[in-house]
Amino acid sequence: MRGLTLAALTLLPVLTCSAAERADVLKNETPIHAPANPQAIAKIPADFHFIEPGTLTVATSATISPPLSLLASDNVTRIGSDPDIARLLADSLGLRLKLVPASWEDWPLGISAGRYDVAMFNIAVTEERKKRFDFATYRADNHAFAVKSDSKITQINSPPDIAGKRIIVSSGTNQERILLSWDQQNRARGLPAVKPIYLTDDASATLTLLSGRADAIFGPHSMAAWKVASRGQTKLVGRGPFRAWVAVTTKKNNGLAPALQAAVDGTIAGGQYQQVQARWGEQDEAITHSTVNPPGIVY
Repeated sequence: MRGLTLAALTLLPVLTCSAAERADVLKNETPIHAPANPQAIAKIPADFHFIEPGTLTVATSATISPPLSLLASDNVTRIGSDPDIARLLADSLGLRLKLVPASWEDWPLGISAGRYDVAMFNIAVTEERKKRFDFATYRADNHAFAVKSDSKITQINSPPDIAGKRIIVSSGTNQERILLSWDQQNRARGLPAVKPIYLTDDASATLTLLSGRADAIFGPHSMAAWKVASRGQTKLVGRGPFRAWVAVTTKKNNGLAPALQAAVDGTIAGGQYQQVQARWGEQDEAITHSTVNPPGIVY
């Protein structure tokens, strides 16, 4: 699905984008820029070496996962809320932006090996990840359970609600850890086991749900809310047990996180950050101040 154009997407019967969704995506192709931020630039360590001089190299999702990441109508340009925030960061730091599409499984090694300056994959801060990476927050995300709009499921808010259900989830994510933790609690109480369905492609996940081969999807709230608002084929029935800090992620102790924090704060003060959140429907996940290495999720 990653190579499909917006036009091609409209030909798929169960994944058809609504007219409103297509209009929103086309309208959102116009870049939002921010001025260079001298305070943020001054926080870049004097001995820091960007992978490409004068360029912020950002690993971002290669999959089509609106509103976080998708392809523009030219079938090449990456757009979405994560690429938009990445552009604001590069502008603020006086750098060019280079987006590198990558898989979720690749970004930790890519950051550690020095292939990317930062990663932006809707990455939530966890205490385990803080051992290897530094973070500067830019959103506060919930995890959401979504089902078909005509599903008889009305709520998934606690461990018993997932017992015996077929739930789509991505491997290596916080959602998977929550799901498996809840399942462990259920098994200890003698309840039926959950049946995880591991899919990394959002289009395949949606197809699987709408075709009745799964009962629910458990993933980022922003993605689930976008589908509900723009397509009307699904509905939200619950959220995960906590809210997660979503952050720009960089290598541990490389000194870049304070500059990233200052860049985010500058775009909040300048209003560009709010423009990005508004056009991708993420206003309820907006923050008022970026934080370096906030308390993370503990499992």
